[in-house]
Amino acid sequence: MRGVRLPLPAHSKMLTIILLSIATFISTLLGGLFAVKYKNKLHYIMAFAAGVLLGVVAFDIFPEIIEQVNFYKLSSLSAMIALVLGFLIFHILEKSILIYHCHEENCDIHKHPQIGVASALALAGHSFMDGVGIGLGFQVSPAIGILVAIAVISHDFTDGMNTISLMLTNKNTDRKSKIFLLLDAAAPVLGAASTLFFKVPPQFLVLYLGFFAGFLLYIGASDILPEAHAEHSSYKLMGLTILGTLFIFIITRFI
Repeated sequence: MRGVRLPLPAHSKMLTIILLSIATFISTLLGGLFAVKYKNKLHYIMAFAAGVLLGVVAFDIFPEIIEQVNFYKLSSLSAMIALVLGFLIFHILEKSILIYHCHEENCDIHKHPQIGVASALALAGHSFMDGVGIGLGFQVSPAIGILVAIAVISHDFTDGMNTISLMLTNKNTDRKSKIFLLLDAAAPVLGAASTLFFKVPPQFLVLYLGFFAGFLLYIGASDILPEAHAEHSSYKLMGLTILGTLFIFIITRFI
């Protein structure tokens, strides 16, 4: 699809971006509300979500990094450095919050409201960049922009689930969790709108993809997956993680 250039009037392009952004808002919101309604079964949702995160990194982000590096003749090392930084920065942020807020006698090292807030904010930042990705796709061509939007909409449902899951499992209230869900749902709309005012070089996109891959790997492997198995370890949960990975694999074969 690279290199495709379809004529599209400026007002039509803006309307298309707005409509697709609204779709991402609805998808994220529905995912979060699903998690709220079935919060007593969050360990099942989290097991599935962990597989989704792994699938997004392996079948969506990494291939995109490889494609961008090859097409623009960029350094693959810079993307991997960004990945390590994404992993380590969130690790340091999480542990620093725990060290600051917790006392050894009464702190559950696996659950703390501030960790949920930090995770939800990071996911909102990702959702904002998802919206930016839609807008940047349209800077290449309408066809690519629509394909990127389909990819974003398809996994924003899980983004909404992840936001609620991370907030609730870290002892935040339903009301506070829904506020951050709304923030996460609005973020891609704002991100897409922002691209109407600037253009980004491909080097930045590769660094962003690497950084975000590191973040996803950390919260998937260090937070979500262990929490899913903390009290309900079973083959069913393992199967849901595999199913989440396969779900993203299938989605990425058609977009």
